[in-house]
Amino acid sequence: MIIRRNRRLRTNDSIRSIVRETIISPNDFIVPLFVVEGKNIKEEISSMPGYYRLSLDLLKKEVKELWSLGLKSVLLFVKVPENLKDNAGKEALNPDGLMQRAIKAVKEAEPEMLVMTDVALDPYSIYGHDGIIDAGKVLNDDTTAVLSEMALSHAKAGADFVAPSDMMDGRIFEMRSLLEDEGFYETGIMSYSAKYASAFYGPFRDALDSAPVDAKDIPKDKKSYQMDPANREEAVKETLMDIEEGADIVMVKPGLCYLDIVRDIRNVVNIPVAVYQVSGEYAMIKAAAQKGWLDHDAVMMEQLLAIKRAGASLIASYFAKEAVKLIS
Repeated sequence: MIIRRNRRLRTNDSIRSIVRETIISPNDFIVPLFVVEGKNIKEEISSMPGYYRLSLDLLKKEVKELWSLGLKSVLLFVKVPENLKDNAGKEALNPDGLMQRAIKAVKEAEPEMLVMTDVALDPYSIYGHDGIIDAGKVLNDDTTAVLSEMALSHAKAGADFVAPSDMMDGRIFEMRSLLEDEGFYETGIMSYSAKYASAFYGPFRDALDSAPVDAKDIPKDKKSYQMDPANREEAVKETLMDIEEGADIVMVKPGLCYLDIVRDIRNVVNIPVAVYQVSGEYAMIKAAAQKGWLDHDAVMMEQLLAIKRAGASLIASYFAKEAVKLIS
């Protein structure tokens, strides 16, 4: 009998490095960026230490730095002024709106940077919901019509990918059809296919002031359209439907608590699978590290490795810049 000593492959860093199964590189990341109106604005988000809302001039500087680090993709979110919010997302279609100008600003700063854009109504909604509200309900088809026009507006501004995060039924088909009809054949769709009604989104909603409002006849949460965290098989069904409708990349959101879902989806699809390591996941590590309760960099990298090991092709993460600096 041959004695197997598996520890031979763990003896030192050199051997561990060359037999390592999962590698994190700058090509794995999508960098979320929050954009605000104004000039020379860099506002730290209180619940996301070290992360900021940026005005367009500083957005350009940030994009240049990201590109210099080897990061090749950004995902844009805008904080819309209160006076421009309504129940129909009218401002989302403004060709001179903040999102549209942000897309152009990124392309001016680094033409080769891949620009992905959030397509959802919650930043534009007076009610903080991802869709149009009527009689206490979120209207699916009315919302998908606006979202499709919103995606087209982003494509016209120069977006490479639109990223619908709303979880309305049929919106991928509507977007893909409109983009094709208008000649935007090369504009990609990264669909939030399995987006769960998670408690981990709080800091993000602080960043954009996009939490559902507490008012009569307004749904108190997003559980009628985002997925139930108890469901597993439904995630695969939702994802396969989005692919049939024309999605180029599919996404699971959040990350750490849903790695079983990532693996389930990875096992049945043959297109890239993105994972969003969300604001609550970021905030927990930052808060615990500030207390001295854990090693920030070690835990950050362990979580990123876990997400990729589970099957992620891409990771949208607020840690992207820190992680890339560390691994380089």
